[in-house]
Amino acid sequence: MNNTRQRRKADVVEKSHHRLALAATALVSGAAGVFIARNFFETDKKIQHSIHTSYAVGDPSFCRTMSHLLGPPLVDGNTVKTLENGCQIFPAMLGAIASAQRSITFENFVLAEGSVCRQFAHALAERAHAGVKVHFLQDAMGSNCLHGKEMALLKRAGVEVEIYRYMKFTRFNQRTHRKILVIDGRIGFTGGVGISDDWDGNADLPKRWRDTHYRIEGPVVAQLQQAFMDNWLETRTVVLHGDDYFPQLHPVGNTTCQVFKSSANEGGENARLMVLLSIAAARRSIRIGNAYFIPDALTIRTLVEACRRGVVVEIMVPGPLIDEPLARMVGLSQWGPLLKAGARIYEYRRALYHCKYMVVDGCWSSVGSTNLDNRSLRLNAEANLNVHDEKFAKAHEELFAKDRDASQEITLKAWRQRPMREKVWGMLGSVLRSQM
Repeated sequence: MNNTRQRRKADVVEKSHHRLALAATALVSGAAGVFIARNFFETDKKIQHSIHTSYAVGDPSFCRTMSHLLGPPLVDGNTVKTLENGCQIFPAMLGAIASAQRSITFENFVLAEGSVCRQFAHALAERAHAGVKVHFLQDAMGSNCLHGKEMALLKRAGVEVEIYRYMKFTRFNQRTHRKILVIDGRIGFTGGVGISDDWDGNADLPKRWRDTHYRIEGPVVAQLQQAFMDNWLETRTVVLHGDDYFPQLHPVGNTTCQVFKSSANEGGENARLMVLLSIAAARRSIRIGNAYFIPDALTIRTLVEACRRGVVVEIMVPGPLIDEPLARMVGLSQWGPLLKAGARIYEYRRALYHCKYMVVDGCWSSVGSTNLDNRSLRLNAEANLNVHDEKFAKAHEELFAKDRDASQEITLKAWRQRPMREKVWGMLGSVLRSQM
């Protein structure tokens, strides 16, 4: 009798343990499913139809569309200075930081140990010691020194430091790729540069980055400040407001600008739509410089349609000198229709290429942090400066021509004859295209 009771009791315990094991397995499986779904699969709808416009980028209709459909309005009265490579970019940014009297807001992706990182840490700490309100938002995935001495220095000095998406289980794959620095709400910087020794110098070594960054003054700086506040509020949930951050800004130049931001949270499709509309409204020329050019099918189709209506399409991308060889091979695998349609594609060969700009019809430019790949257009938080100005566009066309002299054109014949290894890896890597 006792043995029977003991067996029944053992059976109950065993069944209880089995149910607990099943529940634990279901919980783990469910969590894994959420993790994978939220990070590696697209869950929102994506524009698939071709876009055609009856207006060109130089027409008022285009400006109204960009102002009201996709973001804050284009505003007049700005100045934008193009900075090339670390030798121009870092002194300009550090000089602006040293001039700060009231506030500094800084959102960043790449932060790597080294001389450049130390210079920025000391500059920000010095201003915080002087009583300036300093706020630093660093992406978790973009830094190798989140717990290093530079971060410790900033915190000791009173800098408000936040790490974006740090240990966010369901959202680690969504990063802030924005590069935003705003001084006293009056001077802004954005572009492609990382705070790393890899950007130092003048792109005169094979493993240094060729890049562009932009110094901005005028009413559009308030839009850049708002782009910073977007992720700051999400991360720290503290409102920064008043004249320290949003002073009255008067016209200081003649350039018409708009800061355009996108993220997975607020409609990642906006960045892609901005690109598609700009290409669809081209009538004469499109020049693209981009570090990770992995266009989706609709972007390729829109560029091909531009070629067919007589638009000159030229694209500058990295060559074999690249930090992500697989991304290059996947990008290469998509070029066939573009080359067949008459687009001209160049690989920059002198250094690592990190520029991110598009110039359309010699009057419309979009510059900033956005790559023409799925990661930038669908996953990352990005910020671009859109500029409607012929002088600015002409300067970038000249920059493109200068870089073209340091590049090799990839013809349709050369593309077809590329090594089999590149073709195979490009095809296999396309499976991961949504993450590139």
